[in-house]
Amino acid sequence: MTGKQKAAMLLMSLDAATAAELLKGVDAKVVQELAVELAYLDAAGYHSGKQSAEVARQFYDTLQSGHGFHLKSFLGEMLKSTVGDEKAEQIQTQIQNLLQKRAPFIPIRSADSHTIASILESEHPQVVAVVLSELEARKSSEVLGLLSEGIRVSAIGRMASCETVTAEAKGRIAEMVCKRLEAAMAGGNGSALRVRPEESLRKVAVILRNLGKELRDGLLNNIKEKDSQAGDMVAKLMIVWEDIPQVADRSLQEALRGIDAQKLALALVKTDEAIAEKIKANISERAAATLDEEASLMSAPRKEDIASAREEIVQVLREINEKGELAFIEE
Repeated sequence: MTGKQKAAMLLMSLDAATAAELLKGVDAKVVQELAVELAYLDAAGYHSGKQSAEVARQFYDTLQSGHGFHLKSFLGEMLKSTVGDEKAEQIQTQIQNLLQKRAPFIPIRSADSHTIASILESEHPQVVAVVLSELEARKSSEVLGLLSEGIRVSAIGRMASCETVTAEAKGRIAEMVCKRLEAAMAGGNGSALRVRPEESLRKVAVILRNLGKELRDGLLNNIKEKDSQAGDMVAKLMIVWEDIPQVADRSLQEALRGIDAQKLALALVKTDEAIAEKIKANISERAAATLDEEASLMSAPRKEDIASAREEIVQVLREINEKGELAFIEE
């Protein structure tokens, strides 16, 4: 594809507000040319997620190269063919600044778990807690497992305490850790981020459930010793109704074995389609037929009854999880 077509495909993969931000200050004629390319790509059927992801990856790699403007790079090709050399350099600088401001943890997220752990090992537990909370849950679990016990326990305790961290403080932490990452690999407005306690504890819960049973239980007991209510909530949030599509088939089949059809039909009322499909795929054809029959006999079930039925199923999954026998689909 030409530079303009790549630029158009990148814009197609963004939300309208972000695309508009990138085009601010661009000459109207250029915007019109990009609009033509967008229409062409749409009509030609260029909707491949793989293609869009590759274009976005090239764009991101160029931004993160840290070596300035490269004429032959993707960003150079894309911008030069639309706005010229001088404007292209200005836009690249603006994008780098915006990226750093809006998502300061991106370089940390792309580093490997061992490198992140080696850097965090000597940091204050609050720094560790902030970085872990900004990583994808599975990666947080990996990093957590590589840290020493003292740092691990203290960091998880801080995450569970739901302390408020300002955007400015997060930015400083990200900048500091990024500098250490760069050194290792080379050999904000200050308003508080308001996060509901349950959301913060849910993050801790998902991180812990990805750990081995012994390590997970040890950290969970440590949380309970400091705050029994928070510990109980973390244990409860390790598995919720919305997690069912991620539960491995065999584990789900075991959990559903003792649930009667009426209760299961009630739980599936107005549920997400992915959850309903997952459950129906893990019961027999006869059970599925009985389930449909029970559903047809229902008349305006109460919300509290639906919630109670779902909670009963989830509780069975939690009991399996407590034994360390609940398996999840690898993401």
